[in-house]
Amino acid sequence: MKITEHLKNANDTLFSYEILPPLKGQSLKELLEGISPLMEFKPPFVDVTYHREEYIYKKHPNGLLERISTKKRPGTVGICAAIMNRFHIDAVPHLLCGGFTQEETENALIDLNFIGVENVLALRGDAPKTEGKFIPEPNGHNYASELVEQIVRMNNGKYLHEETEASFHTDFCIGVAGYPEKHFEAPSMKFDLKRLKEKVEKGAEYIVTQMFFDNQKYFEFVDQVREAGITVPIIPGIKPITTMGQITMLPRTFFLDLPDPLMDELEKCKTNAEVREVGIEWSIQQCKELIKAKVPSLHFYTMSKAGTTYAIAKEVF
Repeated sequence: MKITEHLKNANDTLFSYEILPPLKGQSLKELLEGISPLMEFKPPFVDVTYHREEYIYKKHPNGLLERISTKKRPGTVGICAAIMNRFHIDAVPHLLCGGFTQEETENALIDLNFIGVENVLALRGDAPKTEGKFIPEPNGHNYASELVEQIVRMNNGKYLHEETEASFHTDFCIGVAGYPEKHFEAPSMKFDLKRLKEKVEKGAEYIVTQMFFDNQKYFEFVDQVREAGITVPIIPGIKPITTMGQITMLPRTFFLDLPDPLMDELEKCKTNAEVREVGIEWSIQQCKELIKAKVPSLHFYTMSKAGTTYAIAKEVF
């Protein structure tokens, strides 16, 4: 079922979450068993992230460096198939611009359609750690809006190297990302909203937000999105703080603010266990307020670890 249909048919706020593919060499069985406790809360869909190629540099005796491509995580297509087979729910793969040509994207979409995937989340993706800015692949996409266009063309039976419309049409429901505290590369929130509206006008049917810790930022974002003329559902993304390192890492990595009341409590913590307890309680209160506001779903960034999300969900669902 399409995400938009799940949201339309729901009487109450839904529960959904995102997982990371396991590192190469780790067991898919362990991943599935790790997230299975969350099935208690009846998620209608689960997002599966995708990671572009990464590189290592091998130094030769002559001093020259050789760049070697490596993929650290198994393919999303197979993981989506495993999730749908094991749990009988919808899997939502992430598709990236970064690291992929249009031909590779088309092939991935054909495979996903073949195994019964009906939803995709279209993202630009980040630059590799070794590069200072995002650089698209040759014959790749610069922006998520271009990726949305390609998916829509395939939904209309138009493929890259066919001169006439094909009889085979895909039928993907397309989600995109939204940023309550602005994408870090956008010069202003107004500019960011223009880019978001562009993605919707080109075919995106729902929005999932970046994580945030201040609900007011989400509520203000929704108001701004609606004022911009965007009417699609907006799903809030939730991630509790669980370690002391995340107190500085999350704002630095995701360009977001931690509210002063939350920081007041975190500053009292001496251990990761104490931080986790504060993070869980803060997220519980966040979720209760969002449910009261009748958000369409609470979407948890689990990092493939069910324990913290389970502790929150059991208090709010």
